[in-house]
Amino acid sequence: MDLSTFKRKIINVSSTGLIKTEFLQSENTLPLVVKPAIEGLNLILWAASNREWMETKLLHHGGILFRDFNIKAVSEFEQFIQTISGELLEYSYRSTPRSQVSGKIYTSTEYPANQYIPLHNEMAYSRNWPMKIWFFCCKSAQQGGETPIADSRKILSCLDSKIHEKFLQKQVMYVRNYSDILDLKWQDVFQTTNKSDVEKYCKNSGIEFEWKDSNHLRTRQVCQAIATHPKTNEKVWFNQAHLFHISSLKTEVQETLLSTFSEEDIPRNAYYGDASPIETSILDEIRQLYQQESVIFPWKEGDILMLDNMLTAHGRTPFLGYRKVVVGMAESAKI
Repeated sequence: MDLSTFKRKIINVSSTGLIKTEFLQSENTLPLVVKPAIEGLNLILWAASNREWMETKLLHHGGILFRDFNIKAVSEFEQFIQTISGELLEYSYRSTPRSQVSGKIYTSTEYPANQYIPLHNEMAYSRNWPMKIWFFCCKSAQQGGETPIADSRKILSCLDSKIHEKFLQKQVMYVRNYSDILDLKWQDVFQTTNKSDVEKYCKNSGIEFEWKDSNHLRTRQVCQAIATHPKTNEKVWFNQAHLFHISSLKTEVQETLLSTFSEEDIPRNAYYGDASPIETSILDEIRQLYQQESVIFPWKEGDILMLDNMLTAHGRTPFLGYRKVVVGMAESAKI
């Protein structure tokens, strides 16, 4: 390998002299990479004294990757989040299977390793969501398993103005069916076995609900398609229409579902807020934008990725071998 062909990266040392910053790609400022400038720097202690600096950088870049800080334990990861944002959030009103690892730290989505998880903002299918989300790489996959990220501001700015206006006016309706047959049970989604608790949650959250039978619950909720960031006042593309819509599934899976169930009974689907169908061609255009704007980098064990959940979407690539990436969320926001 000819090392002379490599260009030295420009590195800025912070005013404290304890950390250095750089970018993974010269043409992209997402994520900002923070590394220790001195050996043995304690990330948790450093974070306690630099919360304002991190907040400013996070709002500008949308994501920060903390690398080479020798973080090994999930408990350290949880303490790091608490140092920045205080109490962590529980993963309630779930849309994907996860397991609790420790405290309020969860596994990343437990879909099979051969499946691609499209980019999305966490819980953008609801009216409340975490403002911040963190990922910690305990074990990187043998191959693949990256967590692609994309700037939600860029997604919106690149979107055709007619599509923008239509979603802005109509919003998005999510229709979900929870049963013992497919996808998640209502007990898993709402983290309770008490139907009255589910009904209370739905009423408080503006979710229409109906019990089709004792174990089949259907919900409908109209949510934002475009949201305004409370601190930067920027407009962002913030929904999961492209992910919930049946067109996100492989053609053979769509055909099987629709031959087995009526459209209103499939596990999840998305419509415009007035219940009219969303054109598949528009959703394909949105998916293409996510691919176009995605930033992909390999995980290093010990990496911590902090994202502003409104400014930056995330996903997961398929992988081979054992992979363990855990997740924590904090700072609830709602409309």
